[in-house]
Amino acid sequence: MKHSIHEQVLAACFAAVIAIFAQVTIPLGFVPLTLQTFIVGVVASLLGSKVGTWSVGIYLLLGAIGLPVFAGGASGIGVLFGPTGGYLLSFLLAAFVIGKIIELTNESFWAVLLANSVGTLLSLLIGTIWLQFAVHITFGQAFTQGFLPFILAGVIKTIASTLVARLLYGRLPKKLVPILSQN
Repeated sequence: MKHSIHEQVLAACFAAVIAIFAQVTIPLGFVPLTLQTFIVGVVASLLGSKVGTWSVGIYLLLGAIGLPVFAGGASGIGVLFGPTGGYLLSFLLAAFVIGKIIELTNESFWAVLLANSVGTLLSLLIGTIWLQFAVHITFGQAFTQGFLPFILAGVIKTIASTLVARLLYGRLPKKLVPILSQN
């Protein structure tokens, strides 16, 4: 996959933004409540499937090599294989799907809301399944600990990421919002 210098810089800058938002954390057992899903939705809604996914990939790579960018300043490859690893890795798929849905439809409120809803649901499902295996619990226990407590927050973050992305569409130059130049 070839990326222009402009796309690489955008992806790196937005990876830093994801790292900053990841530090807003409320501990809730195995899986903390963070603003990562919110900002991944915004990033993918602005950058599209290609650059948005690349941005998330850079963020994950930074954390894997030891920079304290994951929730609560965590870092290292062990985090990606721990209880929250499924949520983190699911951000790659979520960013791709969010960006692709918007690219295939448009950047209307309803398209962006649908895209972010699907992305949030994917993250919760993949993270919950991963949690089950990472901590050796039943799916019911994983669902109770890794999905149910995050439904309301997921709905709020989905709506917020949609509103923020839509607001930024009209305020950022098209050069900084690749999704606008694709539709």
